[in-house]
Amino acid sequence: VRLVESGGGSVPTGGSLRLTCAASGSIFSVFAPQDWGWYRQAPGNQRELVAQISSTKTTNYAASVKDRFTISRDNSRKIVWLQMNSLKPEDTAVYYCNSLKEPLDWGQGTQVTVSS
Repeated sequence: VRLVESGGGSVPTGGSLRLTCAASGSIFSVFAPQDWGWYRQAPGNQRELVAQISSTKTTNYAASVKDRFTISRDNSRKIVWLQMNSLKPEDTAVYYCNSLKEPLDWGQGTQVTVSS
């Protein structure tokens, strides 16, 4: 199973981006029961969990992104999205996705850069 993140880019403060995580090689019965999360890592910082979605689509967010980010999933397509609105410079980081309880090898991530 390989995790492929995409959708990052450079935006000004207040902009929006939609990140996509595709679990290639994963079969539905592996992807669907898992809780998935979006993480980010800024230079010099540890990787942090910013959003998570359970197998029943219950969501939870870090305080720093709550009400600005929305996580969603499509089990049939084995995809997890992260809609990011009202972006701030402090959201600048490389963003990754992974299973919460049975993490896979990390993907390459996708760079998000927010300019002030």
